[in-house]
Formats: sequence, C-alpha cells, structure tokens
Amino acid sequence: MNQRSLDNRNVLVVGGAGFIGSHIVDKFLDEEVVNQVIIIDNLFTGKKENVEEAIDNGAVLYIDDAENQEILHYIIKEHDIDVVMNCATKALNYSFINPAHAFMTNVTVLKNLLELQRKKEFKTLCHLSSSEAYGSAQYKPIDEHHPLAPVTTYAAGKASADLMLQSYVQMFGLDAFILRPFNNYGPRQNFEGQLAGVVPSTIKKIINGDTPEIHGTGQQTRDFIYVEDNVNLIMKAFPMVSPGSVVNITTDQQLSIQRVVETIADVMGYKKTIRKVPGRRADVSSHRGSAKKLESIIGTFEGTPFKNGIIATVEWVKKRIT
Repeated sequence: MNQRSLDNRNVLVVGGAGFIGSHIVDKFLDEEVVNQVIIIDNLFTGKKENVEEAIDNGAVLYIDDAENQEILHYIIKEHDIDVVMNCATKALNYSFINPAHAFMTNVTVLKNLLELQRKKEFKTLCHLSSSEAYGSAQYKPIDEHHPLAPVTTYAAGKASADLMLQSYVQMFGLDAFILRPFNNYGPRQNFEGQLAGVVPSTIKKIINGDTPEIHGTGQQTRDFIYVEDNVNLIMKAFPMVSPGSVVNITTDQQLSIQRVVETIADVMGYKKTIRKVPGRRADVSSHRGSAKKLESIIGTFEGTPFKNGIIATVEWVKKRIT
C-alpha cells in the first residue's frame, strides 16, 4: 500500500482529552504536520486541563459524547476532517460498575465512526484497541494471531469493536486499521476513585500516607509501556499499517504487579508495609506482547526504562496532589 500522510490534514481525536488521547493531540501539535486538530471528549475520565495548552496552540475542543453519531457527523463536516484517531473508551474498572455500558461504549463509538466513514465523510480511521482483548496469555509473547479471549466487558467491547472494524474494511474497502497498545502508564493517567490505574493510585496512596495495596498474589503480569513511547510508536506506525490489520504497540517490558508496586515504593522512598488484598475477579494473569510485527513496519526501537517512567509519573502526580 502507499504510505498515508498526515501532511496538512484535519484530524479529529475522539477521546482526545483523556490519558492517551491528550498525548496524541500534543504530538500532532508538536510535529506541526497536520493542518488542524479537533478534539471531542465527554470528560468522563478525560480532563480539560490535559488539553489546555493544546487549545492555546490552536486545537479545538468539543465537550460532547461520541456515542451520539449526529454530533460526530456535525464535527466532521464542520471541520472537513480527513483522519480520525479513536481513543474513546471507559476505563477497564468501569466494567465492574456498569458492565453493559463499558461494553457498549467501545462498540457504539466505533460503529458511529465506521458508518460515517462508509458514507465517505472522512478518509482514514486509526482505532486504538487494547491488549485486554487477548485475555490471559495462552502463549508468550502474544502476537497479533493470538486468540481474542476477553475476561471483562471492557475487553469484550474492545474485541467486538475490532472485529466490527475488520468486517467493515472487508465489506466496504475502508482505510481503517487497529493499533493494540499494551498497558500504558505515565502522566495524565487517572489517579482518582474506582477508575484509577494501579500506577497512579499507588503513587497517590503513598503521597497521602496510606498503605499501598497489591491485589491477589502480585505475581500476575502486565506488559507496561510509557505513554510517550506509546504515542511515538503510534505515529511511526500510522503511515504504514494496512487496512484491516492489527499491530501490537509494546516495548516488551513484562512486569509482575508486585514488582510494579515495589518499584514505585523504591522511587518514593517508601519502606513501610505493602498490604495484600483479595484479587479481583476476571483478572488477566499474564501479558507479554510481541513487537515483531511492529518492528517489521517501523524498524527497531527502545522503550523508556520502567523506573525512569515511574520517576516522571511520580513527579507529575505530586504536582497535582501536594
């Protein structure tokens, strides 16, 4: 296939005030390649403060819900959108609060975008899936041929959306593809309430003088990737992924949850108790992604060492709590 270009394109980032989406917005603006960046976000977990600098630099924010196809249609028409980056989702933990909505958000937003793309309202769709769609590793490293075996409704929604995209590509010849990041962490990840990620929530507990926790044995593993690495790899892969294809986004840093929490404690100088609590139902036991396909597309690369990423994340959380 011919390489896609972002040169002088109008780009819509769906979920663009969220954790990953806001970093994608910043990357577009920093590289000064695209013509205009438009953001839609309902601020369910996204925050306006994540994109305030981007807005000052010319991005446009719509605080609205991409589950409403008419809103998406209006924005795409109004700004003559060429490329859509779909980062919209509800956090995995939301599956345990509202399982049906966690599933439907992933499916409905992508359905809306695919219908608009099918009607030629925009040209290219980059959909961000999740490694959670694979479920627990049946073999490692997990490549793109690994079965989809989700264990939460969040993950089932991701897997269903991915299959829907591939069927639309087969049926209508759309320029749409799937990037499947493994576990992101870093600045702007939510640290508040039930939807907080393990890294920022552990940092917050230590800052506040609370006891950090490990759910289950702590031996369950995830493949962690620093959010800026994730975004850099997405941008490098974007021009070259074939329509309908799936590409893992990973820097191959498989770590146990116990090691994650202990690394945070070490960085923060915490030497007290780390509490073990019962494990969560429907928890993935093991993840390590294969970067072989990604490397075949963009060449070799190195990721941010986990401890370095934790140091940067701790500093970011501290500035927002203390």
